[in-house]
Amino acid sequence: MTPIRAVLFDLDDTLLGNSNEAFLPPYFQALQRRAASLMPPDEFLAQLIASIQYTILHPDPQRTNDEVFWEHFLAALDVDPRRLRALIDDFYAHDFPRLQRYTRRLPEARRVVQTAFDCGFIVVIATNPLYPRRAIEQRLAWAGIADFPYALVTTAENMHACKPQPAYYREIAQRIGQPPRACLMVGDDLENDIRPAASVGMRTFWVTAQPIENGPADWQGTLQDVERLMREMTGGRRTHPVGTT
Repeated sequence: MTPIRAVLFDLDDTLLGNSNEAFLPPYFQALQRRAASLMPPDEFLAQLIASIQYTILHPDPQRTNDEVFWEHFLAALDVDPRRLRALIDDFYAHDFPRLQRYTRRLPEARRVVQTAFDCGFIVVIATNPLYPRRAIEQRLAWAGIADFPYALVTTAENMHACKPQPAYYREIAQRIGQPPRACLMVGDDLENDIRPAASVGMRTFWVTAQPIENGPADWQGTLQDVERLMREMTGGRRTHPVGTT
């Protein structure tokens, strides 16, 4: 069996307490308030959601997610692109940081990431690359794990597919120079993390407080169980240099 050389960590509700139910409503409301000077807030939100869905459904190996989103978004809005981009830039610089209060730091997150590095794995933050890099960097800081030398952090600007597209997971494997079978995807979401990663041949660990018999992943349990598994795989020793891009 191919040994696991890379560990891919989902971010939201895996390494950072951040449920869509708690985070997305204030996130969208804050964006709407920012956009009110350019267009009706409801019109802005409707097109934003439509363009996000378009980006998810239309992976393009020739264009990044950021490029796909902005082309679709701007084509549908009668606004000055420069003003809108400046507005969004200002939002992520000044409004987005205030949303940290809707998330919670998980004390075990830093320890499990540190263990992955200590055991010599190539470590990837495999968060859904719909957010821009600056937003993902802020969320890594909220989780207390921004200072690690990750081989790859997936963002809207550097990826060409999103979850749950299998192409997203194939691109990660290609970017870090590993076959999918040598990668372990760790995540809380069956439809976004576990099933699409498994479909391309990755091994999977479903992070859940309520494991089920004959579950859909190769392993299941808590982040502490992920840490234990990595140590068992390597004897707790560095087995090869940490990968870099």
